[in-house]
Amino acid sequence: MTIDIGTGDGRAVLIAAARAPRTLVLGLDANASAMVEASRRAARTPGKGGLANAAFILASAESPPTELEASADLVTVRFPWGSLLRGVVGAGGADAAAPAGIAGLIAPRGSLELLLAPAARDGLDGVPTSTDTLLAGAARAFEPHGFHIDGVQAPTPAESKASGSTWAKRLDRSSTLIRLVRR
Repeated sequence: MTIDIGTGDGRAVLIAAARAPRTLVLGLDANASAMVEASRRAARTPGKGGLANAAFILASAESPPTELEASADLVTVRFPWGSLLRGVVGAGGADAAAPAGIAGLIAPRGSLELLLAPAARDGLDGVPTSTDTLLAGAARAFEPHGFHIDGVQAPTPAESKASGSTWAKRLDRSSTLIRLVRR
């Protein structure tokens, strides 16, 4: 199972579900209205483009459903914003609950992929923007939950767009992909 946290409009979930029809792909977001259209599309009959392996859940990263605990082989967070971004990069404060919620979804030997593109011009106080500070922040956020950094790369614009994120289509800056695995 794959879970996309902060899925927004759910486009990435639909793309991932279409690419891997034998994998259940869930989109989780605290904003129900953003997921409505993707949920409708997934619920269509297969002949009309429906995807039986895609579903959407209204929940925050800080408080995901307990039924999903330790169930995902892969959790993705693509281009997070606001409190979710601050949480996954260890910017602390009230946002420190996000890493615990996210980590709780991941099965033993499962992995987490953070696709990040914060910039100083975003005005997000305390959010790191360089690759080195993003890595250090992700380590600070997830190491207490049993994760270590397994890899980092700077995806090309085409690779970022291939993530399925609608935000990636509008991105005018470089991004960083951080992979973490449970120890």
